[in-house]
Formats: sequence, C-alpha cells, structure tokens
Amino acid sequence: MFFDTHAHFDAFADPAEARAALDRAEAARVGRVLAVGGSPDTNRAALEALAEWPGRVFAALGFDRDQASAAPSLPRLEADLARPGVVALGEIGLDYHYEPETAAAQKTLLAAQLEMARRRRLPVIVHSREADADTLALLGDHARAWPGDPERVGVLHCFTGSAEFAARLLDLGLMISFSGILTFRNADPLREVARGIPGDRLLIETDTPFLAPVPHRGKRNEPAWVVPVAEVLAKIRNDSLELIEHSTTANAERLFLGARS
Repeated sequence: MFFDTHAHFDAFADPAEARAALDRAEAARVGRVLAVGGSPDTNRAALEALAEWPGRVFAALGFDRDQASAAPSLPRLEADLARPGVVALGEIGLDYHYEPETAAAQKTLLAAQLEMARRRRLPVIVHSREADADTLALLGDHARAWPGDPERVGVLHCFTGSAEFAARLLDLGLMISFSGILTFRNADPLREVARGIPGDRLLIETDTPFLAPVPHRGKRNEPAWVVPVAEVLAKIRNDSLELIEHSTTANAERLFLGARS
C-alpha cells in the first residue's frame, strides 16, 4: 500500500467528504495518509482526522512560514505534539517568494520549532522556497544537535530545487519528497533530480488540495492521486511500480513511525 506523506485535511468540507476521499485512496492502494498542519486551522483539521481514522491517518502539527508574524502559541503546539498518533512536527519552513519582509521572523519561528522537534525527538516536515541558504543553515544546526535516530531527522517536502540543494539536504540526513509537480510537462529538470535520489531517502506526497498531478491538473488534489507521482518515479528511475510502492512506504514508516524494514 502507498503512503501519502503530505495532505491538508482542511481541504475537505466535512468528515463525510474526507471519508469518501480516503475510501478512494484505499481503492487506489493508498493505505496511509499523513495529515499535515501548519496553522491553527490545519493543525485542528489534522487532529480531527487523526481522531476519526486512527491507524489510517497520522498527524503532523506545526506553524508554517506564513504564521511568522502572528505570534503562534508554541506552548500549545508542544502540548499537542505529545498526543498519540502525532508523528512529526510540520509543516514548517521558509518562503521568501511572497513575504520576503518577514524573513527574520520566519527564521526565528523555524529555529524555535526545530529546537522543539529535538526535545520531542520528532522528525520535521520542511518547506523551502527561494530560501535555500537559510534553510540549509538552520537545518545544519538542527542535524548537528539532533539527539534521535539519525534516519529520522526529517524531510524536505514538495521538493522543487536543484540537484545541489538535494545533495546538501541528503548530507544532513533528510529525506526528499516529490509531489504532483513531478508529472508536469515542464518538470524535466526536477525529474532529473528525482532520478538521482537514493531509493532509501525517497518519499511521495500529494500536498492535497494543491498540485494535482497529470492527468488531474486543475482539480482539487486528493490522497488517491499520489499514485501518478509513483508511476512517474518508476518510469524515470527504470523501476517497477511495485518497488516504488514498497520503498517509499518503507521510508515513510521508518521516518514517521520508527519502523524498521
């Protein structure tokens, strides 16, 4: 069964709609989904999904870069991270594309949450856009101070960067996750990067409700559609779909659940 490692459940209007999406996912052989937070609303939606479908849905909680100027409640976040089924801290990170004026506040927020992840020994789910140098600097400090399993540092989600950026992240112990962008017509450079990622450091995701893959572009994304991402990975890496299914699921279970293959 595939593991969609990044979906935002606030995309669904109500539990019935989320249940229908999960049923479609199961029919497509997507057996587990990580419900990811990043704001008060998305954190709440992730916890509600976790409570509704334990064992099928896991949760990650955090405050993303767009919360940097909102004084988010870090003590409340740390308390919620202790709940059963919360398996990661995220989505967190830096994005200088839309709000470069908040760069300093973004770095402060990210550093505080990386410290929290070390205390909780939780892997982190990191977003980075037009912020490679600062992302690497903060993650470098985090990796050097990381007290947990070296295979469970975290993941750079929805990767769209260069081969050099990927190599630096791999050197720090992170995994690399690819989304529906990998299927886009103009994504040849990204597919070249994905071809070179070691098989034991590779994850797949939908980033629901965003970035629906070909052939579903223009629609609201959903966990079932992580399979087209896996299909493209299999094609460009000259692997079987079954191998991609097995390896990406094993990697996700190792990172988020502490499972050993």
